[in-house]
Formats: sequence, C-alpha cells, structure tokens
Amino acid sequence: MIDSFNRTIDYVRIAVTDRCNLRCFYCMPAEGIPYEPQAHLLSYEEITRLLRVLGNIGFQKVRFTGGEPFLRKDFMKLLESVSAIKDYNSIHITSNGTLLQKHIAALKQLGITKINLSIDSLDRKRFHKITRRDDFDKVMETFHMLMENGFKVKLNAVIMKGINTQDIIPLAELAKDHAVDVRFIEEMPFNGGYKENLEMYSARDIHSDLRAHYPDLERLSSKHGDTASLLSIPGYKGNIGVIAAFSRTFCNTCNRLRISAKGEIKSCLYDDGVFNIRDYMRSGVTDEELADKFREIIRLKPKDGFEAEKMRKAPTAAMQSMSSIGG
Repeated sequence: MIDSFNRTIDYVRIAVTDRCNLRCFYCMPAEGIPYEPQAHLLSYEEITRLLRVLGNIGFQKVRFTGGEPFLRKDFMKLLESVSAIKDYNSIHITSNGTLLQKHIAALKQLGITKINLSIDSLDRKRFHKITRRDDFDKVMETFHMLMENGFKVKLNAVIMKGINTQDIIPLAELAKDHAVDVRFIEEMPFNGGYKENLEMYSARDIHSDLRAHYPDLERLSSKHGDTASLLSIPGYKGNIGVIAAFSRTFCNTCNRLRISAKGEIKSCLYDDGVFNIRDYMRSGVTDEELADKFREIIRLKPKDGFEAEKMRKAPTAAMQSMSSIGG
C-alpha cells in the first residue's frame, strides 16, 4: 500500500491489551488507568481477521504490544494463529520482560524471535523509581535467556533529563558483548501527566553523550521505515539507535499503522485516532469493505507528526497513556 506521500505502508502495530504490571511514570500514573472491559477489546478472532485482510493488501510486518501483551490470557494462542498467515515475514513483540521467560521455547518453535524489551536503567534503584516495581533482576534474566536462545533483541530505553541520562553509556556497553540493538528514545507526552514546559533530553543530547564517550562512533545506513538513527561502535557485537520520537525527524519514511486494544486506528502516533475498526467489523462488513476502509485511512495518512498534532480535537495535554496507545 502506498500513501499520498509515496510511502509504502506495510507494518501494523496491534495492542492486545491496555493492562500492564509495571507503572513506568512516563507511561501511566501510579494508580494506573481505567482499563477497558474485556468485551471492549478486539477479540483474537477479530485481530486474526484484521491481519488476514491487511496481509491481502500488502502488509508484511506485525508487532504485538500492550500494555504488556503477555498479561492477556492465551496470548500464545493468538501468536499460533498469526504465525499461520503466510503474508507476514516478520512477527515482533514488545514486552517489559517480566512474564516472558516461560514462553521462550514456544516462541522459538513458532519462529517468533524478534523481541523488543523495555528497560530504562541498569541500576536497580533507578529501575524501581521509574517502573515503581522491583522487577529488575527478572527483566535482566529474560534478556540473557533471549540472547542465549538466539533471539534478535532490541532494548528500548526512554531517556529522561534528571532521571536516567547516566544510564546511556552503561546501556550502550551491553552492545559490546551482545548482538543486541540498544535504542535510546526521546520522552513523549503520553502519560496523562504531561509537563507543559517539558525539558526534554533530546535525540541531539543523546547523540552528543554517545559521541563524547565513543569518538569513533560510526553512522549506519537506514532503510525505509526505520525510526532509529543507527550507530555502530567499532569492535562491538551490537549496535546503537537513537529514536527522535518527540522531535519527529523520521516521519518521511513512516511505514505503519497502529491499532489500539479497543480497535482505534492511529495513522500517526500523534493523532486522536482516526477510526474504530472494532465497531466497523462488528457492524457486519465484508473483508473487502474492511480492505477499502484501510485503503482510505492510508490515503489520508498525514505527512508527519506535526501535521497530525495540529489536526487533533483534544489538546496535547490530553493525550492518552502510552499503555492505551500501544507504543
């Protein structure tokens, strides 16, 4: 599928739940968020149908997110169904790693070996401060088990001024002995507690820290759809990435749609949600009508996140929790 800005749209991110067992303060408030009732969520049958329709119009990559996807009952059954859809050459999962360990063998058997793990600090106390939970050891055990089992792992770290900038180099050092992509992400205003005068630690600041410590840092070429500016440290097994999520410097190669747990389609991370596909499906439409609706949404996809933000009905300060959006 090609949008009106000649971008190939072939990647969908689907949140299977809005629930999470961590309380990362940049994602949701300490008391959590009002969770959607089960009946409001896309069923596994509906998700599988959506992916078949999207596969038929050219989608090739799907990422399952949350919340924490492994919190949803029988998530592995959904993965079994989706792995049988031959249109997808790439099935990915984003997880906090706390519930993943017991599923590693089954994931490997299904051929699902691309995992993004969220970890914002290698310091146990800072990890606890950020997540409001004491699960650091569990997450690191999961990381090492995934690496030992040959998974392709990306570590995602949201970098926040005054909180964890001191973790940039220790996290980058994980790429020395592990074939892992360590990706540093600008903080975004999606936690319901948006600071109007957000003093952001920008992608430029992160690059500056990395170059000061690694003077021979090399920039790698990127491909269509990459959100990260990719970097290599000579002699290191893994790579480094910097994602300008708030600065939005990668929009010209955007290749994705997002679908929330309750079926709200976001053609851009910064829009209000452009259409509820759950309600449309439940009205009794055919697969071809679903495909036509996706074609329309892709045709109307905004040029970039700044244009999408201008078109919002609600102010930026009212943006949803990232746990509801799906990352």
